[in-house]
Amino acid sequence: MNIVLFETLEARNILAPDDYRAGHIKKILKLKEGDSFKAGVVDVSTGVSTITRVGKKGIEFTYVEEKPAESLYPITLLVGMVRPISMRRILREAVSLGVGRLILVPTDTGEKSYVQAGLYTSGEYRSILLDGAMQSGQCRLPEVVFTASLDEEYPYEGVRIALDNIEGSISLDHVETDPEQGVTLAVGPERGFSDRERILLRERGFILATFGNRILRTETICSAAVGVLLSRLGFL
Repeated sequence: MNIVLFETLEARNILAPDDYRAGHIKKILKLKEGDSFKAGVVDVSTGVSTITRVGKKGIEFTYVEEKPAESLYPITLLVGMVRPISMRRILREAVSLGVGRLILVPTDTGEKSYVQAGLYTSGEYRSILLDGAMQSGQCRLPEVVFTASLDEEYPYEGVRIALDNIEGSISLDHVETDPEQGVTLAVGPERGFSDRERILLRERGFILATFGNRILRTETICSAAVGVLLSRLGFL
């Protein structure tokens, strides 16, 4: 956790003793009265907080805004639904890397029950996004879009790329990109996209590309491919 994020902050604030952020401040950062830590308001700003009192009611602190929230990168990551434990990793790392939009979609080859996972129905996924943002030291969260299937129309932005080991005809590293346009990257579940979905992706203007000869886990390919795109777009 490289920044402590809050939904809202005032000039003076109090953090309850049972809040996990209070535990992090006291047990991990080992801060006391008079010490400061990096803090921020989700999607608004980052700044510095100073502890004014530690008591039974919690940690009292001030907040001074330093700069507005930085923009995320113009990358949309479309991901086929995978096991919740894997999706948690994908969401956390995607936010840490600065992905601007996430599209989560059930696919033909994926397990249909994943859509009803508590990760989504309970809203837990947002806490995963916050964790990723706090790891990155930034306060901006990506837009998250849930779609019923790839058949659902969505205004994909920029250069459209779908990673596919079966029919990919060009290496991801060789696809022409433009930072002004951005990129939409589609990654299927563990079993990849179906033949029907490949046809649909092509009809939507997606280039089928490869990422080497090895078959990687969805969580691995998401982070690795986004890293390549960030470099190609000039953000690294």
